[in-house]
Amino acid sequence: MKGIAASPGIAIGKVLIKKDFQIKIEKKNIDNIEDEIKRLNKAIKVSKQQIDSLYQHTLENIGQEEAKIFEAHIMILDDPEYFGQVEEKIKTEKINAEHALKQVTDKFLEIFQNMDNEYMKERAADIKDVSNRVIRELLGIETIDLSKLDEAVIIVAKDLTPSDTAQMDKEKVLGFITEIGGKTAHSAIMARTLELPAVVGVEGITKKVKNKDIVILDGEEGIVIINPDKETLKEYKDKKEEYQKYKNKLKQLKGRESITKDGFKVELVANIGTPKDVEGVIRNDAEGVGLYRTEFLYMDRKSLPTEEEQFSAYKEVAEKLKGKPVVIRTLDIGGDKDLPYLELPKEMNPFLGYRAIRLCLDRTEIFKTQLRALLRASIYGNIKIMFPMISSIEELRQAKQILEEVKEDLRKENIKFNEEIEVGMMIEIPSAAIMSDILAKEVDFFSIGTNDLIQYITAVDRGNRKISYLYSQYHPALLRLIKQVIDNGHKEGIWIGMCGEAAGDPKLIPILIGMGLDEFSMSPISILRARWIITNIEQKKMKKLAQHVLNLPTAEEVEKFIDENISIE
Repeated sequence: MKGIAASPGIAIGKVLIKKDFQIKIEKKNIDNIEDEIKRLNKAIKVSKQQIDSLYQHTLENIGQEEAKIFEAHIMILDDPEYFGQVEEKIKTEKINAEHALKQVTDKFLEIFQNMDNEYMKERAADIKDVSNRVIRELLGIETIDLSKLDEAVIIVAKDLTPSDTAQMDKEKVLGFITEIGGKTAHSAIMARTLELPAVVGVEGITKKVKNKDIVILDGEEGIVIINPDKETLKEYKDKKEEYQKYKNKLKQLKGRESITKDGFKVELVANIGTPKDVEGVIRNDAEGVGLYRTEFLYMDRKSLPTEEEQFSAYKEVAEKLKGKPVVIRTLDIGGDKDLPYLELPKEMNPFLGYRAIRLCLDRTEIFKTQLRALLRASIYGNIKIMFPMISSIEELRQAKQILEEVKEDLRKENIKFNEEIEVGMMIEIPSAAIMSDILAKEVDFFSIGTNDLIQYITAVDRGNRKISYLYSQYHPALLRLIKQVIDNGHKEGIWIGMCGEAAGDPKLIPILIGMGLDEFSMSPISILRARWIITNIEQKKMKKLAQHVLNLPTAEEVEKFIDENISIE
């Protein structure tokens, strides 16, 4: 069976099916509203204690980045709007707490699940997890404890909540398979951190297997094999052994330079969203941060972050990285990332609308507050400023002008900042890529954002499953534009990075090396794998292969050529 490869590795073992409890919630009329609200608040209080315990367990046994999932769960329990609506239903409709909670939850889930953004859709799982916890408490239902298993198993479930994954006993859980979910689901993120193989989105898997069946789970290819024959079993046991040797080799690369056999040196840096993510950057030996997504500072709150809040976050990252580069992208809100408190206009096509630098150049008070915080933090490390969504030289010049005004204000106030701070821009709009020879004269660096660039080049909404087959990082038009941007930047003496998904693609890394890309920014867990690839190739040879790739007419032929001609032992 085929699914989505969510976390690499191979697991072979017995199945344990984690069945979803069908919670039956009957609507009941109540006489005492006050007692019912007390019952709800007691369930919320107990749920908070349980989540606090999960938070501590995750913090101590997994990591800060993963523990913040449960911080989000506490925020949901503390949300006055969410539980305020539940209380209001109890009062006005005189109904039982669990039924009121389910009605309000269903409304919230519908809002999140109808969003275009995959990340926001996955956040619906948090609301569902919290709601089910409170409902179980109200109904007195106990749940299966995945931290207390008798034998080593592969968990098979329709879905796994963050709570399920956090509780897993790593000694007993060999991996997991789910019917639904994607790579950005919390359970998938947690699996990658725990280094548990996982395949998600395997349709009908809970009906195809039974407890004690033997399954093979290939988290690299997204393959699940049920009750394999002896030959297949031996083949995958050998693969598993090879994968373990490979992981041990990767660990030996910590502390080494990211340099090809013939001396071409690049920087392998990481993408982060919060200061807490720096732990993963350091643990995986990244050489800095190539993309700090600052919009997460603005989300899950009721008002804009203050200058001091932002300054504190940027300073913390800069200090923790001790002089390593930290590329901080200015606010990239709009499109699929809405801020309710900004009351942004509803748009027919938000991805082509009032977002990112366009919003910042219009709402300069928001932009200037962020630039002040960035500049103030710049003396604590090697911070670089990057503007997103630039489509013309006019926008770039306007953004730089506002930055100069903020610098002048700080000088007048005798506030220190790095006068030599590097300023760059993202290349994620085709017009910017085509004009990169001119734009390169005005910045210190480019960072190619392939996720949006592919979307705009191919006119494909990457969240639309009907046409997702047209969205490919092997598209010849994308690869030609990338080469053009790199060449144009180098002619003007600036360095070129990449912070989209393509930067961490093992197949594309050799081709990008051949094109001369200077910096690769990716998920922290991909760093050592990328370093392994880079240290085992020659740039001279990759240049020739890249040139050939640029003349291929289809994405399919590009991928096939790479598979047949580049092999990293």
